Amino acid sequence: MTERLLQYIWQFQYFNAGNLQTTLGQALQILHPGTHNTNQGPDFLNAKLKIGETIWAGSIELHINSSDWELHKHTGDKNYKNVILHVVLNNDVDLQLSFPTLELNSRISKLLLKQYEELMQSQLFIPCQNHLPTINNLTLTAWKERLLIERLQQKSIYIESLLQKNNHHWEETFWWMLARNFGIKINADAFEKIAQSISITILAKHKNQIHQIEALLLGQAGLLDKDFKEDYPNLLKKEYGFLKQKYDLQKIHLPIHFLRMRPANFPTIRLAQLAALINESVHLFSKIKETEKISDVEKLFNMAANDYWHYHYIFDEESAFKKKTLGRQMIQNILINTVVPILYAYGYFNNDDAYKNKALKWMEQIAAEKNNITKGFEALNIENKTAFDSQALIQLKNEYCNKRHCLQCAIGNNILRLV
Repeated sequence: MTERLLQYIWQFQYFNAGNLQTTLGQALQILHPGTHNTNQGPDFLNAKLKIGETIWAGSIELHINSSDWELHKHTGDKNYKNVILHVVLNNDVDLQLSFPTLELNSRISKLLLKQYEELMQSQLFIPCQNHLPTINNLTLTAWKERLLIERLQQKSIYIESLLQKNNHHWEETFWWMLARNFGIKINADAFEKIAQSISITILAKHKNQIHQIEALLLGQAGLLDKDFKEDYPNLLKKEYGFLKQKYDLQKIHLPIHFLRMRPANFPTIRLAQLAALINESVHLFSKIKETEKISDVEKLFNMAANDYWHYHYIFDEESAFKKKTLGRQMIQNILINTVVPILYAYGYFNNDDAYKNKALKWMEQIAAEKNNITKGFEALNIENKTAFDSQALIQLKNEYCNKRHCLQCAIGNNILRLV
């Protein structure tokens, strides 16, 4: 038994409430259990009770043992002056408080406690997977929607931190996030720093010269810091030297990784593609806001790096011809991890439901991600058809299943309620 489980049991009244009495034998009736308080102070606020013939209104504090009241130093704490009932699992000591105590030990289902313990100790992919057949689709669908919104709101907090760094410039923020996305997981931090080191104002001045954009990005990444055999990288190096001095640019101090990476994801290729996107696009976030169809947004990213890269993955090493387009999988990754989150955040911070709803609708139109998490849920016959599904399932696994937050999960709640 944990204090959080005891709070859960009280919140949903999952105990035998017949003929309740305080530890002093007073008749007790729960008119309202109160509202769960996640901030400082008593566990439940604005409760309403009938003790004997008197109606009480105030706060309720819960503990595993009644002695925890003193252990947690609540006596004399002004935050607890409005407590009207002390709810405990075990009344191990009589504290002679000014308000009554209710002991729940004999009133809680042993089966519920056993079920909860099994969830906490489970080593399965998700703790409750043996119970999934008992969960109806309506519960699961509603929970997925809440999970997706929760995930987007968490990303909105990160986006807000970026906005605070650039005086709430949405186009600049989108550029930073886009660059991070192009860096994929291993180079994400470095690519974001590159983007933050070159403002979109500077990029706009050189957007019509693809080699200058490449020089800026590759130079800031430190990928032009050597002597080259070929003419093109030497041209980029010369351009970067001029632009670095002109704009007083400071190179980033994060490593750029190539190891254990598919050549198509080499940072040279991704930065070249990012340069091509800048070369072909103007006010990209504004365009996305105005676009209604996700298919039209996809077209904005349907581009390729310049010709040099069709024969190269790195400088000075020629390879067989392959046009370096972004590819459908990478475009979908950008839609899921950059486009939809920033569109949702824009609606969230501007109190505009139209943008938030469009972001959610687009998630339903993007193909689902395929990774170890989604494959694990698919093996349990959980639907994973769209990015709406996959993003919700990733949130479920990472924020609830892995952390054993079953009491905060709609599925966990459903299982324990059926005990």
